[in-house]
Order: sequence, then structure tokens, then C-alpha cells
Amino acid sequence: MLYPIFEYLDKVMDIPGTGVFRYISFRAGMAALLSLIITITFGKNIIAWIRKKQIGETVRDLGLAGQSEKKGTPTMGGLMIIAGIIIPTLLFANVNNVYIVLLLITTVWLGGIGFIDDYIKVFRKNKEGLAGRFKIVGQITVGIIVGATLYFHEGVVVREFTNPISIEEGVVETPAYKDVKVAKTTIPFLKNNELNYENFLGFLGEDFTSVLYILFVIFIITAISNGANITDGIDGLAAGTSAIIGLAIAIFAYISGNAIFSQYLNVFFIPNSAELVIFCAAFVGACVGFLWYNAYPAQVFMGDTGSLMLGGVIAVLSLALRKELLLPVLCGIFVIENLSVIMQVSYFKYTKKKYGEGRRIFLMSPLHHHYQKKNIHEAKIVTRFWIVGILLAIITLATLKLR
Repeated sequence: MLYPIFEYLDKVMDIPGTGVFRYISFRAGMAALLSLIITITFGKNIIAWIRKKQIGETVRDLGLAGQSEKKGTPTMGGLMIIAGIIIPTLLFANVNNVYIVLLLITTVWLGGIGFIDDYIKVFRKNKEGLAGRFKIVGQITVGIIVGATLYFHEGVVVREFTNPISIEEGVVETPAYKDVKVAKTTIPFLKNNELNYENFLGFLGEDFTSVLYILFVIFIITAISNGANITDGIDGLAAGTSAIIGLAIAIFAYISGNAIFSQYLNVFFIPNSAELVIFCAAFVGACVGFLWYNAYPAQVFMGDTGSLMLGGVIAVLSLALRKELLLPVLCGIFVIENLSVIMQVSYFKYTKKKYGEGRRIFLMSPLHHHYQKKNIHEAKIVTRFWIVGILLAIITLATLKLR
């Protein structure tokens, strides 16, 4: 909402110094700062309101240390994160940008699904919450919207330059270029670090290629969203991991939106993608601000209101920046947590059918509960998972220089 004002002051009024307000770095910094202020300053008021409404967590008895103390802890704290993302984004980002619009839709949509789930659990006293099929339908719907927009929207392009950009005596000389409407993505170790979905699936025909692309987008959003949801099992784990991932994506967004850096690092130059830095800054600020109250011992839980949204937003950011094939590494914590549940359930069913009794791979799934069962304090588990998350983010960023 402020972006048109910044543009007017700079271009129309031509007031000296006002151009700084349009800089990505300035707006990103302001978005992160405002996000922190919203979540930390107003967090107490939101938690007090949640307590007043008696929105407390119902904890299942899993036989884990310290579990009983969590009973009654306010939940639906994901509302704090959503506010910390949406308000700064609306104020400092260009809301006419197609990528920003998609991310705002994803934030509200998946946050709404999570809110309904938490509402049913808390107010209807139904521990199962929203039926799984309705969650899947909601995720599929947002996946169709995102996939169709990224594939068909004319503003979603990759800019290709005829010659390398040169810098002579501090002056950037931009060669001729063309904006190409193509379904390319980043993948290390292949030629030019890229994979063209249309070439890969071209034998199926253009129409079928678009359908498969949208189905792939649905899978990515659903998998990462559910992975974040499963990871949200101990204090600070999902929020901290999401902040680390968000920071790495912000770096990708800045590079992808800068013609010089993107060409030097052999990354797609995606016009208008630099605006995603502002969204990422608000996203990271909201996660860090939420950690102020969610770090052990947690004063509030994000609930599905926050966790479903966090994973979905990370997926859409990666898709917009054409980095979705790097998600298994970047979101390794979410993936491992998800796989631990799948492996546990599958192995239990297999052994029960074969031997008459179910056997387990882990003491408990998801994986963080396995370590809790080994009597490792949850604060130490979270810290170690964060360290792994940082290492995975560094490895992902290192792929920038693989040619």
C-alpha cells in the first residue's frame, strides 16, 4: 500500500532521497522490523486474548517427558505469524506483483484451513479436527491456483540476455534480452543447472504437460505443508526451521531478481521476483518473533493455523523462484519428519500382516518424538535440528556455483 506512495514521491514529485524508499533492501528491512514488532509487541495481547477465550491445547498422552505441563497452553498462535506476514507485505511490497498476490492467497487460504482445524479441536472438543480429506481438498485447490498461474500467466517469465552484462567504469551495460514464457526449473549437475519441463514431458503434448506440471505443484505444496505440520510437535521446532529456510529463500529471491548476480551465479533472472525478498523478510521476522513466545517452554503453540501455512508458503516461494527441485535438501527436516511417519506406519502394517504383530523402526514417530523417547531434552533436540537445518540451507545455497 505504501509502494505507490514511494513511487509517486520519487518519480513524480522527484524529492531528493526518496528513491531509497523503493529499494528492495530498505523495504525488506522495514518489513522484517515491522513483522518483529507485530509478533513480539502485540504477541502478549494476542496470547492474553487466546487465554481469555480458553483456546488451550488438548494434549494426547504419548508418554513423553514434560508432556503434561503443556496441557492448556494457548494454541492458534499461528494467527500471530499470519498477521506478521500479511501486514508488512501489504505495506511495503508491490501488491500488483503476481508472485506477491499468489503468496498472500496461499497464506490466507492455508491459514484458514488450519484455523478451521484448530477451531474444531478446541471449541467442538473434537481431537480429530478437520477431516483429512477436507484438508487435502484445500491444499489441492491452492495447488491448482498456484500451478495454473505459474504455467499460464504472461507475467511469469524468465529473462534471457543475448550477451553477458558488462560493467564499464561503474556503468552497467545491459545487452538486448527477451522474456521467455517457459516452464524451466533449477536442478544441479545438469547442463546450465536447468530442467525444462516442456522438453522433459514434451512427447505428451502441450496440454498434458500443463496438467502434469499442475499436479506436480499440488504434490509439492501438499508434501511440504504436511511436513511442516508434522514437524510442529515440540517447542520452537517448526518456527525455527521455517525461519532458516525462509532466510535461504530470501537470498535466492534477491539473486534471482538481480540481473548481474543472477548471471554471474548462473541463476535464472526472473523479472519482478525481487519483490519476494520483502515477503521473505516478513516471513522470517514473523517466525523469529513467534519464537519469542514459542521457544521452550512455550507460552503459545502455532497450531495448524500456522504450521500448514508455513509449509505451503515455503513451497510456493520455491516454485515461484524455480527452486522446487532443491526442496528435498532445503526442507530436509520437513522431509525426514514426513518420511519417518510413512516408514513407521508402513513397516508396522507390513510386520503385522506378516508376523501377526506390528513392529516399529523408531521408538515413536515423527522423528523428534523418537529422540524424546530416548530421554533427550526437547530443547536439545530442537537446537540440533536447527543446526542440521542451517547445514542443509548452506548446502542448498552452495548449488548456486555448480555448473
